[in-house]
Amino acid sequence: MQLSHQQVMEILPHRDPLLLIDEVRELTPGERVEATFYVDPGRDIFRGHFPEEAVFPGVYTVEAAAQAADILLLSLDRYKGKIPLFLGIQDARFLRKILPGDTLEIHAVLTGERREKGIATCSATVFANHHLAAETVVTLAMRQGAQV
Repeated sequence: MQLSHQQVMEILPHRDPLLLIDEVRELTPGERVEATFYVDPGRDIFRGHFPEEAVFPGVYTVEAAAQAADILLLSLDRYKGKIPLFLGIQDARFLRKILPGDTLEIHAVLTGERREKGIATCSATVFANHHLAAETVVTLAMRQGAQV
């Protein structure tokens, strides 16, 4: 299954400037997802990170991985309409700089789930222009509206 940018926005609650998924190239709900994001050189974050040598922040990279995992989970009927919240980040490794103008390919796979609690763990890899740039494991909680 593929998703356009509009379809991504129908699933994710995130919006600019923090929406970090452009489209989904491949999705098997509850199993795996491959998403893309173009790192626009015009993003305001580059004014301060870093003015002389712009680099996409590592926390944004982890957020992009989490948003891909969010799509993987929110595409399931049991989590449709929920708000995804970070519970944890494990083993985040940054292997190469992500630069303005790079296109990210984000792959996430469901590795564990506690359905009764609405908690899931996904491993994710992030490629910048087809080169492995980062990998991490994220744990997410699917919650109703303003519930924390």
